[in-house]
This record gives sequence, C-alpha cells and structure tokens, in this order.
Amino acid sequence: MANVTVENLPKNQVKLTITVSHEELLPFLEAAAGRISEATTIPGFRPGKAGYDVVKARVGEMKIYEEALESVVRKTYVEALFANKIDTVGSPKIDVEKLAPGNDLVYTAEVARMPAVIKLADFRKLSVEKKPAGVEEKDVDLAMRDLQRMQTKEVRAEAGAAATGNDKVVVSMDMKKDNVPVEGGQSPNHAIYLGESYYVPGLKEQVVGMKEGEHKSFTLPFPKDHTQKLLAGSDIQFDITLKELYHLQEPELNDAFAQALGQKDVASIRELIRKNMEEEKKNEEQFRQEKAMLEQIAEKSQFEDIPELLLNEEINKMLAELEQAVGERGGNFDDYLKSIKKTIANLKLEFAPQALVRVKVAILLREIAKQENVKVEDKEIDTELDMMAQRFEDAETRKRIYAPEYRDYVENRLRNRKTIDLLRGLMVK
Repeated sequence: MANVTVENLPKNQVKLTITVSHEELLPFLEAAAGRISEATTIPGFRPGKAGYDVVKARVGEMKIYEEALESVVRKTYVEALFANKIDTVGSPKIDVEKLAPGNDLVYTAEVARMPAVIKLADFRKLSVEKKPAGVEEKDVDLAMRDLQRMQTKEVRAEAGAAATGNDKVVVSMDMKKDNVPVEGGQSPNHAIYLGESYYVPGLKEQVVGMKEGEHKSFTLPFPKDHTQKLLAGSDIQFDITLKELYHLQEPELNDAFAQALGQKDVASIRELIRKNMEEEKKNEEQFRQEKAMLEQIAEKSQFEDIPELLLNEEINKMLAELEQAVGERGGNFDDYLKSIKKTIANLKLEFAPQALVRVKVAILLREIAKQENVKVEDKEIDTELDMMAQRFEDAETRKRIYAPEYRDYVENRLRNRKTIDLLRGLMVK
C-alpha cells in the first residue's frame, strides 16, 4: 500500500502526497516493459517476448518508468481516496515530484472534495407552475412559410431588369461614417432579400429599381438601438454596386408541393409539422421545468465552499459545449469570437455565475438521490449500454462503451434522470 499524506487546502480542496515504494512499482514496470516490447522491434525477439533487461537495454530504463506511470497513478490514487474516505468531484491535478530508476515514485494529486449540502431546501414545499405547450395555427403557418422559402428557386434576372421588392440582390457595399470606413462595413458580396426586413430601415427602398452594374450612393440613419453604440443613431454613408439580381420563384403550397416532399397532400405536411412542433414545445417546457425546479432548490439551499478547481472545470465544459455548438452549425469558433467581439477570458467571466449554479445542481442531485434512496439497477444500465452500442459498428468504440468508467457515467446519468423525474412529480403543479 502506498504511503499517503493528506493536506486540506482552502476552498474545500485537498492535496494528497503519494509515495509508491520501488517494490510496489515492480509489477507495473514489468507490465510496461511488456507493452514496449510489443510495440518495439527488438532483434532476436518476437513482439512482446523480450524480457525487462532486454527492453531496458534497448530503450533505456527511464522509458519503462514513464510508460508505467499512468497505470501506477491511476491505481494508487483511487486506493488513496478510498483509504482516506475522501469523496471527490472533478479531475485531479497530478504533479510528479520524483520519478527515477531504482527510487520510490512520489507524486501529488490536488483535487476538489465533493462539497456537502449544509442545508437542503424542503423541495416538497416548493413548486413550479406548468405552462401550456400547445401549437397554434399561426405557428404551423409560419413553419409552412419557412418550408416554402427553403424550396424557392433563384433565377438570374435578364440583362437590364430592375430589382423589385420580391427579389434577391448581391451587392458590393461600403459603409462610412464621416467619410471614415466603418469597421466590418465593407462587403464585396452582400446578399439582401428585398422581401424581408433589413436591419437598416430605408436601405431596401434605395436598392429597389437598381439594375445589375448600377452604382448608388446615399445616406441613412442607423437604428438608435443598434448594438454598435458608435453607429447607433448616426448618419451612415452607403456606396452600393448591384452585382447580381435574382428573381425568387416560390412554389405554390398545394398537393404537388407536398408530394415533391414525399407527403400525400398539404394537410399531411401540416399534420407532420404540427406533431414535430408539439414534440419540440413539449421538450422545451420539460427543460424549462427542470431548470426552474433545480435552480429554485439551489437558491434556497446552503453549501460548503465550492472549490475553484471544480468551478473552472465546469466553465471549461461550458466553453467546450459552445464550441461544439458553433461547429455543428458549420461555424469556426475563432470567427464566432470575433463576431461577438469577445475573448475566451470574457466568456469565462460571463459563464462563471451559471457554472456555479450547474455545480450546485450536480451536488443537489447527488444529495437528493441519496436521501430519497434513488437506485439504478444493473439491468437498467445494461439495457442503456446495449442501446448505445447498437449505434456503432467498430469493435473499439463498442469496447469503450462497456468500459467500467463509462458504465459509472451511465449509472450516474440514469440516477440523475430518476431524481429529476421524482422532483417533477412533487414540484410541478
């Protein structure tokens, strides 16, 4: 058993100094040498058959120690937590202080303790009002209109044609304030749909009637509530050249339109849209209820100090979620940051309050599940893992799904879901 020294740090953090004797290291070193032997060509030996001394002579003993390090730390760190009854949350910060052939291994692990709930709000006396999640005819009409726009064809106008209020134009646009170019106001290929609202009132009216190749200069006031305060309410000079003109041909909303989309008739499309919107509204309302429930309990509960390590980890998780969302929409995260004129540091500061709430909610779910004796059966976990594994064909991915650590993750997720369902039954009125 490794020797462990425990040091309690401020903000509910703890530092473990773990010393693993050379004797305890030997099995890990032998296993590491075997892995290196399998991946290294050693004359006279088949892969994985060279002994420790041969591998040592081939790659150096320090290489074996480095290969063994991760498995040693993983095992001894978990053992240290259990032996000292330390309930942690988040990932540890590992620093190796001593790693040298023939010596003991010494490393430190700084980790956040799971903050305790000092006082849990009486959630049975709290409530969240249920809101209707129905879909109105006007909602379906708007969705149908969007679908019609998606199927609209753009037909290049003939030479000499003038832009009308229902066309699309591509213009070269240059904006200036007091003859000074506006930052971000230069666009060589700016598309404008003349049948839709534009953020600068009056611009569409200036463009209607223009022909391809025509140039026009004019001045318009920017909206007083524009996000760029230096431009809001100011007179801006526009230099526009109409480069391309397209007539928009929208399909009629009839049965032929529906059949082209694989449906029987217009009524079938409307019914399908209605069902999808109802499901979306239902999910949105369920999410709103959960958020309101958990944030209300968190606000009325009291906690031990939340470790900075845990808070920073949650902030980084929120950043990763945002970056993934931008990528899924086909965007570049650096470009996104430029468009909102913010840095990573700015976002971290903005995310901090919500990250704190998310951390508290995670702690609450764990505490409520414990108090309410919420259990997840092995059969439930097995079913969930099997369903996930069916989505993948490659053996490596399926193997990772059935790994013990992923099983723990799924068990925790299912327990949280059961706990939230329990709270919804008690709190949503």
